[in-house]
Amino acid sequence: MCIELRMEKRRMKISSLGEESCMPDLSGEVILQNQLTFRLGEEEEIYEGYGKVKNAYPYRQRNGYTRKLEEKEVQTVILENQYLKAVFLPEYGGRLWELWDKEQNQNLLYTNDVLRFSNLAVRNAWFSGGVEWNIGIIGHTPFTTEQMYVARISDEKGNPVLRMYEYERIRDITYQMDFWLEEDSRFLNCRMRIVNENTKVIPMYWWSNIAVPEYEGGRIIVPAKSAYTFASGDVFKVNVPIVRGIDVTDYKKIPKAVDYFFELEEDAPKYIANVNQKGYGLIQISTARLKSRKLFSWGNQKASNHWQEFLTENAGRYIEIQAGLAKTQYGCLPMAPNTAWEWMEQYGAVQIDESELELSHEERAARLTDKLIEKKVPVQIEEKLRASKVTALQKAELLIPGSGYGVLGVHGKLTSHLEFMDKSGEYSRWKAFVEGGKMMCPAPLDQPDAFLDDADSFARLKEAVKNEEKENWYAHYHLGIRYYALEKYKKAKREFEMSLELKENAWAYHGLSCIYLLRGKNKKAIHCMKRGIELQNEKLSYIKEGFRILIAGKGYEELCSLYEKLNQELQNNSRLKFYHIKALAELGKTKKAFKLLEENGGLVLDDVREGEDSLAEIWTSLYEKIYKERKEIPYQFQFNAFE
Repeated sequence: MCIELRMEKRRMKISSLGEESCMPDLSGEVILQNQLTFRLGEEEEIYEGYGKVKNAYPYRQRNGYTRKLEEKEVQTVILENQYLKAVFLPEYGGRLWELWDKEQNQNLLYTNDVLRFSNLAVRNAWFSGGVEWNIGIIGHTPFTTEQMYVARISDEKGNPVLRMYEYERIRDITYQMDFWLEEDSRFLNCRMRIVNENTKVIPMYWWSNIAVPEYEGGRIIVPAKSAYTFASGDVFKVNVPIVRGIDVTDYKKIPKAVDYFFELEEDAPKYIANVNQKGYGLIQISTARLKSRKLFSWGNQKASNHWQEFLTENAGRYIEIQAGLAKTQYGCLPMAPNTAWEWMEQYGAVQIDESELELSHEERAARLTDKLIEKKVPVQIEEKLRASKVTALQKAELLIPGSGYGVLGVHGKLTSHLEFMDKSGEYSRWKAFVEGGKMMCPAPLDQPDAFLDDADSFARLKEAVKNEEKENWYAHYHLGIRYYALEKYKKAKREFEMSLELKENAWAYHGLSCIYLLRGKNKKAIHCMKRGIELQNEKLSYIKEGFRILIAGKGYEELCSLYEKLNQELQNNSRLKFYHIKALAELGKTKKAFKLLEENGGLVLDDVREGEDSLAEIWTSLYEKIYKERKEIPYQFQFNAFE
């Protein structure tokens, strides 16, 4: 058959994503990689913590989802030749969702049977399955649940190329992904390009996260003798494959959730493979720039099993094999100004002899490495990267637009072939203001427009509030947010107070409460947050953030009072209900809190965070206070897979 690029609608079971948060992300989600101690030698050259950010600002949190599944129509883009069929989800970060080996009628990836969102990403909502393209900051991409720009182009042979791209706002960079198949090839080609057109060095991060089935008797094959890992908050280096008596390439034997960042041998091809007990599976190989590989396993204990079940319906268990720019995910790499980083990745089927599964890790990797070199795969993929340069810089036919932020972005000749547009209009309103126009001034109850972090809009805001916008409550609010993001809290406080003086609004109350909380002035933080919730008493995302602040400030009585005034739908929200239970427990209302925690089979916290042990902690505390004894934590409350 000829090579096809087509768009198809597909019905899938998806949990409701809900609306983006109405609030700016000032506090951030907990990122496990940002909370580690390093026990490494001076020769390791890992950029520990470099590029770490406190939150996902200027992005909003995606925290309005539930676990209830509904059938919905989803846009897919399909690339297909006689050997492979690749299915992408452009509405969800461009994720490569399926990769079918048509000769064996096997999907080489782990594909979830549902899109069920859980709290594992920098913007909260994340789902398991397929290949996720993670850009910019430590953790999962800000585009996990977002529409990508989708375009179509033809290569020099006339074959279709799928292009997906976006503008990443924290680093102010453009990234572009070109995908194509060849008539006589059994590999999907993925040409990646990151462009920094700023005038400064920026921290850069990339990891391709590949979900693959956790096969019985399966093995990881990777050309490495050592790896970086962590335990009890410490990062250290180990020899592989045997770590603490366990062969980690035999991943079913791994007891707890863990990362292994393999240090690839210098002259070896850059690859990682996952094969089943018959030696068949997926191989990912890249050019030299993508120099690291990783194995992530949820482990095999109760909390690990619970996470595997929590993320799916019936698709079963998975592991992740990953490929990244840096040695680990614990830091970024410095990227020079006016620079483009490019590399190729290929995904396809691999088959090793079944007998090779009985060999040692070193022998197994050496055999596969020799086969790849014999077939000149490493040389050919480097040649493909160079040969595709012309196509990568050609303008393409835009099929679906992505976010509008690109219209405000930093663009030069390195990205002049990419088209950006703003369908929503909120970024265009900002652009008009920056170019000398009037600042919008919505009603105080209306949700604010997009939040920004660029220098031009910041300079314009500072100028405007001194002159034509000095009576605009909304301009002062946004300026306060900008100062807060820069940790200039005194100036932020002044702007929030000015905003409130001009018009009472819940948004400035939130900003003030965050500042008071940072300064340890809990009573003032509680007062501001209580008033803010009263003004936005039907806005779920505002109340979630407000209750979080009330808990942090020990405003337990105020929280309970506000909770009791909410409508039934909001009271049934699992996160709000959890905060209420927490407040009751802190007020000594132990039996009432325990009853609410256990009713209907136990509270299912829709947005329980990876690494969060709050359900287990509060259950244990309440149970011991009531029954004066210890008991094993019920399975439904066990989520700490790392301990």
